[in-house]
Amino acid sequence: MSRPITIQNHPFRFLLYLEWILMGCAALIAFIPSPLQRFPTKFPELIICSVTVFGLMGLRLPTSNKFTKVIYTALEIFLIIITTFFGGRAARLFPFLYVILVTRSCLIFQIQGRVIITFLSFVLFLLTLKRRFDRLPLTPAAQERFLFINFSFGVMFGLALLFVLLLMTTVLSERQSREELAIANKKLSQYALRIENHATLEERNRIAREIHDSLGHSLTALNLQLETALKLWQTNPEKAQTFLAKAKELGSKSLQDVRQSVSAMRSHTLQEQSLEQAIAVLAENMHRATGVLPICEITLSRPIPPEITTPVYRIIQESFTNIYKHAQATEVKLELAANKDLKLIVQDNGKGFDLEQNTTGFGLQSMRDRTLALGGKFQIHSTPGSGCKIIVDIPLPR
Repeated sequence: MSRPITIQNHPFRFLLYLEWILMGCAALIAFIPSPLQRFPTKFPELIICSVTVFGLMGLRLPTSNKFTKVIYTALEIFLIIITTFFGGRAARLFPFLYVILVTRSCLIFQIQGRVIITFLSFVLFLLTLKRRFDRLPLTPAAQERFLFINFSFGVMFGLALLFVLLLMTTVLSERQSREELAIANKKLSQYALRIENHATLEERNRIAREIHDSLGHSLTALNLQLETALKLWQTNPEKAQTFLAKAKELGSKSLQDVRQSVSAMRSHTLQEQSLEQAIAVLAENMHRATGVLPICEITLSRPIPPEITTPVYRIIQESFTNIYKHAQATEVKLELAANKDLKLIVQDNGKGFDLEQNTTGFGLQSMRDRTLALGGKFQIHSTPGSGCKIIVDIPLPR
């Protein structure tokens, strides 16, 4: 509900000052005795009171309740009629009161109400003009000339009311547009700040996922290599040295991953490799770490956009990490197909887990977030003792 228009929030204060000047002149003319008796002021006190009330009404314009607007406007018209019929010389200023009426109606009504008030003001003006014309004792020739003058005056006044209506409507529309633009700019600034905060949060989450997916993967493999080397150190030192060399290689890769993640300047995770080549490297790393060589069935009937290949690679990497970290599997199978959509299935025969208790880890949540960010569907099927199956469906651009 909009606030009433008062002197504090009046959109055009100069109009308010102009109203006071015109009504002050009308009251002054009504109060001063006239030497001419053709149009005497019958009730000067009533005229002054009417003009004063009409002026004070301009200090508070209703803008919310329709019934209040109608009563307010009707009272204004009633005060103008009193001034017109009993004002004597002061009635000569009655056209300005109609202009003020139209101006106020533009502030409190919509376009339909403004047109009605303007038309009603013009009709009342013509009736008042006719009444004043009938009171003059003129000859037929003078009546004809006076009628022509009044007709011209009426046309000019009607055009003046129309001009005031169009001018006020245009100015109010421009003012409303400016206010809406200011509000839109304010909202845009708020949205920009929210987007910036959201982008910052997304970037932090992305770096966290990169650290977890890359560094976590490398450190897990490094730990497995070191454990194997410790077990073989007494019985087979040469083979243990092979695992230590691999551990050193993984340590170097982990250091590189840390630098890349902290700087957040990684341009492409696959490092110019195709997705098939990157998956083959992951499978080979898993075979070296656990002795289990994943069976990979890859059918790519169409190219996959880079913005999809990287998340898919990370999902596969996280799946392999979880398998040789927790599953204790002896068989791993990967199926990747890209036809109309991309479908990825990673399945193992490990110990499995309870979905209601073990689906909140950062790794699983990272895979789920990556899939949902691409508009895909992420599913996990697992029960204790029966392995785990991860299904990822991602729509590809047509």
